[in-house]
Amino acid sequence: MTTPLFHTLPLAFLNMGPWEIALIVIVILLMFGGKKIPELAKGVAKGLKGFRREMDDVKGQIKDSLDADEKNQSESSEPKPRKRNEDD
Repeated sequence: MTTPLFHTLPLAFLNMGPWEIALIVIVILLMFGGKKIPELAKGVAKGLKGFRREMDDVKGQIKDSLDADEKNQSESSEPKPRKRNEDD
């Protein structure tokens, strides 16, 4: 029985050695040139920073929503004090 190709690709990608990484860096240098790479890196860094900021905002909103739900749930599950009758 043969293994499908898509099962072996992720493992092949993760097993990159230093020569493969160096080759990729050289190809990127040839494609973009030395002057464009800092601009590309700044753009990528700015994009990642914005992405992280948005993820933190979403996490905060989810946490606030969960905290509010827990507070509402705990308030509704607490027994309400009974009113005293004048006869007591």
